[in-house]
Amino acid sequence: MTVRTMTIEDYQGVYELWMTIKGFAIRSIDDSRVGVERFLKRNPTTSVVAVEDGKIVGSILCGHDGRRGCLYHVCVHADYRMQGIGKRMVVFCMNALKEEEISKVSLIAFTRNDIGNAFWNRIGWTRRLDLNYYDFTLNEKNITAFNE
Repeated sequence: MTVRTMTIEDYQGVYELWMTIKGFAIRSIDDSRVGVERFLKRNPTTSVVAVEDGKIVGSILCGHDGRRGCLYHVCVHADYRMQGIGKRMVVFCMNALKEEEISKVSLIAFTRNDIGNAFWNRIGWTRRLDLNYYDFTLNEKNITAFNE
């Protein structure tokens, strides 16, 4: 098992992994090859893949804004779970963020993602109950409606 920095050449394998994950949702723009390439150019050393026998079996998109890191799309193929792969990838990302002098990292896990939430609790991450998370989709229609 190899855990290494993700490159755009890994996109097809990562996309195929994403498609195997139950309840996983991707966004057409941000999670397209072009969107992921843009993310990786902005964050060239912090995203990770786990590779076994030439197949991508785990991945994390990881980046930061200069203050706080964030993990996106943390996933391990169902056949490879409970082998420490997720934890190894998270540690890889944390060390990469630390190298860039980032001292705090966060993530979003869907409330119905029992497997993911159990994982984050088991490895010592703190669930925040004091925050609300808000989203706003940036497109012309929404921006115009917001500005009216």
